[in-house]
Amino acid sequence: MFRGLNFPQPTCPPAPHVKEEFAVPSHVEEVKESMAAFAGHHAASGRRVVLITSGGTKVPLESRTVRFLDNFSSGRRGASSAEYFIESGYAVIFLHRHRSLYPYTHMFATINMLDALKFTNEGASSNSPEVVVNQQVLPNIAKVLKQYQKVKESKLLLPIEFSTLSDYLHLLKAAAQALSTIGSKAMFYLAAAVSDFYIPASEMPEHKIQSSNGPLQLSMNMVPKILSPLVKDWAPQAFVISFKLETDATILLEKAQRALETYRHQAVVANVLDSRRGYVVVVTPKSQDELILTEDDERNEVEIEDRIVSNLTSAHTKFITQQRS
Repeated sequence: MFRGLNFPQPTCPPAPHVKEEFAVPSHVEEVKESMAAFAGHHAASGRRVVLITSGGTKVPLESRTVRFLDNFSSGRRGASSAEYFIESGYAVIFLHRHRSLYPYTHMFATINMLDALKFTNEGASSNSPEVVVNQQVLPNIAKVLKQYQKVKESKLLLPIEFSTLSDYLHLLKAAAQALSTIGSKAMFYLAAAVSDFYIPASEMPEHKIQSSNGPLQLSMNMVPKILSPLVKDWAPQAFVISFKLETDATILLEKAQRALETYRHQAVVANVLDSRRGYVVVVTPKSQDELILTEDDERNEVEIEDRIVSNLTSAHTKFITQQRS
């Protein structure tokens, strides 16, 4: 169906065109207020705040969307990282794709929840039976539940959902403006897999594309590079981390360094598709830190996100100190 895709390579439209090119979500101002209140509350308490973006972005092919372009991202890295940031003393705004993996539940994503539930012996034949969790099916569920309830009671996690590319771009801008009020205490951990291409609303068919019309050819525009105005204008004092994923390891570090030179942010987490869960490089203007999981780490169920978050929280501390001096 998607034979004949054309990806033109013009200069990317500047981010100020986001409002004109992409539909504004009706709830964006309400969400912006809630993020600003969340950030202000925790910053006043001496806590740092990280905005984590997670999951892929859906790019519609029709206004009344039946078909869309997507990517493989499940949101695993963002969901896992959120837990480690909270353990490290951060409050987390979790800007995630609808139905992507979620903090404290991501490790159970492959389990059928009905297989993890059972009736008590006393309640099996009752009119109102009691249901309990089979902890053999959900290992460590009691520990995870305690952690999650503590986080929820402390209001350390603010989840914000997006679905389409348009939602993501507008909500990220709103988040940047909301967190700009807390200066260098804000961190942006941009782990979402954002599409590079889209079809403008003005060029999109309203109804479902008919296969009876034959092979489909699409011409797609470049998505505005929103990282530049985020760093320069929307949250200029924040600590900003982008992610670079490639399938060709030979170009990875060069592209990470080029991103730092172009956007002037603080760090790039660089990884290759096939080894992303056991090896990454945190690239800054002055360093390249390789983070590697050994076989012992993997046997002990250590996650690479633990190493990534530890590295970046230390770098954020140094960044805050430099900003104050």
